[in-house]
Parts: sequence; C-alpha cells; structure tokens
Amino acid sequence: MANARLRARAHPVVTDAAISGMFFMAALVSIFAFYDEIHNADPSFDPPGWLLLVVLMLAITLPLAWRRRFPLAAAMLVVAGYLIESAVLEVPEQSITLLGGSLALYSAAVYGRPRVRFWVLALCLTAIQSQVARDLFFNGAVQPFARSFFFAYNGVVLALPCALGAAIRSLRAREAQLAERADELQREREENARQAVFAERVRIARELHDVVAHHVSVMGIQAGAARRVMDQQPDKVADALASIEVSSREAVGELHRLLGFLRRTGEADEIAPQPRFAELDDLIAQASQGQLAVHLAIEGEPQPLPPTLEVSVYRIIQEALTNTRKHSSGRTANVRLHYTESGLEVEVVNDGPCQPEPVAAGPPGHGLIGMRERAGLHGGHLSAGPLPDGGFSVQATFPLTVSR
Repeated sequence: MANARLRARAHPVVTDAAISGMFFMAALVSIFAFYDEIHNADPSFDPPGWLLLVVLMLAITLPLAWRRRFPLAAAMLVVAGYLIESAVLEVPEQSITLLGGSLALYSAAVYGRPRVRFWVLALCLTAIQSQVARDLFFNGAVQPFARSFFFAYNGVVLALPCALGAAIRSLRAREAQLAERADELQREREENARQAVFAERVRIARELHDVVAHHVSVMGIQAGAARRVMDQQPDKVADALASIEVSSREAVGELHRLLGFLRRTGEADEIAPQPRFAELDDLIAQASQGQLAVHLAIEGEPQPLPPTLEVSVYRIIQEALTNTRKHSSGRTANVRLHYTESGLEVEVVNDGPCQPEPVAAGPPGHGLIGMRERAGLHGGHLSAGPLPDGGFSVQATFPLTVSR
C-alpha cells in the first residue's frame, strides 16, 4: 500500500489519467443502466445518440487528468460539462459526474492559485446551485419543504470538497513551514557545532601557548643562565639544570594531558584541574628563578571568584611574566592584585627598558591576543604597553558583577 502511494506521488499525471478513465467508464455504465431501466419501463423511449453521450462524458471526466497542473481550468471544464449534461441534454445520470465535479472542486481548492481560486470556486458553486434550484423550484411535483432541504443539502455536499481542500492546503503549507524550520534549525545546529569546535580549538591552543610555552621559556632562560655562569660559577649550573629538568617534566606532563584529551571523544572535559589563585605563589617562585625577581602584592579584601575567572587571571599573569623573561632585560617584575567593591584589577609591571629586538629571539607570538581574549571572556578589559620611564605594563580589569 505504501509503495503504491509513493508511485502515485511520483507520477501524478499518470495517476490522475487513471482516475479520469475510471470516472469515464463508471459514467458510461451508469448512463447505460439508467437508460436500460427507462427503456424497460417505456419501450418507446428514444435516448440521445451514444456518440454524443461519449463525447459529453469525455468532456466531463477528461479534464480530471490535469486536475493538479491546471486545477482551476479543470474545475471550470468539469462543471461546464455537468451543466450541459443536466440542463441541456437532461441526462438522468448525474451521480458519477457529480462525484467528478466534487473531485475537481477539491483539486481547485488544494492546488489553485490563492488569488484566483476563491472566485473560481464561488463561480462553480453558484452555477451548480443555480441548476439545482432550477430543477427543484420549477418542478411542481416537489414539495416546498423538500425543495429547501435538497437545495441546502446539495450546497453542503458541494461545499465539503472545497472545505476539505482548503484544510489540506493549509496542512501542507504548515508542513512545508515546519520542514523549512527544521532545515534551518539543522543548519543552526551544525553552525553551532562548528563554532563550538572552533572555540575548543582556540581554547586548547591558548592552553598550549600559556602552559607549554611558559615551561619552554623557563627552560630557555635557565639554559642561557647556565651557559653564562658555567666557567665562573659552576656550582650554580646544577641549580639551573635542575630547574630545566623540572620545567621539562612539567611541559611533557602538560602535553600528555592535552593530547590525551584530544584523543578522547564523547567524554567530559579533562583539561582539569585548572590552576587557581592558591598556586600563584608557586608561579611567582618559578618565575623568580634566574635573574628576574618577581614580587606579588594583594590589595583590598579578597573575594571568592568564579573558577573560570581565577584560571583567566592566573594565565594572564603567567603570560605576562613569560613575556617579561623573553622580551625584557629588566631585573624586577611586580604583580599586583587589587580587589575593589565592584571588580578586580590585575597589573604586571617590569622595570626593563623597551627592546627594539626581543631578548629571546623567535617568531612573534599570540600572547597579548590570548590575554585580551581571556579578559573579554569575563567582560573585562586589558591594556598593555611601554611605560614613560621605561619598563612594560600589563593591566587588566574584571567587573565581578559580570563574572558572577
């Protein structure tokens, strides 16, 4: 049954032609039965020529083959043939042809152009009802009450296909809208997925830059310091090498953790635990190894912060200190956290003069971009630049009301 319905939808013209043929044959059989019954009752009855009847039935049923492609024209042709059959030739068979007319009206309501179909349907219904009124009200054998009843009944019967067609058309339009909306939602879902993947890639890239680059930078600085004091102070070389060993292990551990997360699918985010403010002392101590002295100052009354904000502040301080070691010849860096009533101010300042070339040669990085992204993520603002009396400053402000 389902396959037959699919084939019918795939070949609508063939299906409608078959329906038209069935109506044609049924109308001829019905006419033949009516005339045979009349002839048996009245042997002198002389029916119209069969050729004329065949042509008339074709005129009524053949337009049904194009009821979907030309619904309004088909409806008018079918109704016109029906009127000729009943009013001009007075053919007694009208049941099959009336069914064909109902199908034509239904098709006009479903497939007709919106601006025209109402007037075509109104014209067809008025014409048919006028013929019905002519048969009923000019027939003295029919009682007045029966006339009114049959007239109203016929109007309702003819209006039902139109109402059904309008309902089907509305349902199909609604289905089309829902399908379009579903496609739109699917496109939005795919776009959101792409954006989520991109955001995750950016986040992981930031993690790689902030964590791994930090450890590698420490290793490079310690290696340079060991090379410079190798001959004069060989006892300090061991300390530098130990620091390089620790940093290399931490860098490898971070790489394994990040790459392990990338290999997993459908699991919770395991780029955790993330650094918190409790680890700032370790970060300051690690950054102070070598020639750079780092001091931490906390002002104001500390407030509980969201974990994501703590991570972002930690990473900004970490990146600022990394840049200080790589691109500044300063000896001192000051880290200041200032809690206010409505926000948190973070400042990292070093006393080194601006260098035309980085102390540690290498390609330009994305440290400042990453720091600004982290600040903007929490509704904050970050500014960075050289100071008038020398040195470099990184300042970030976070509105705590937004972060919460």
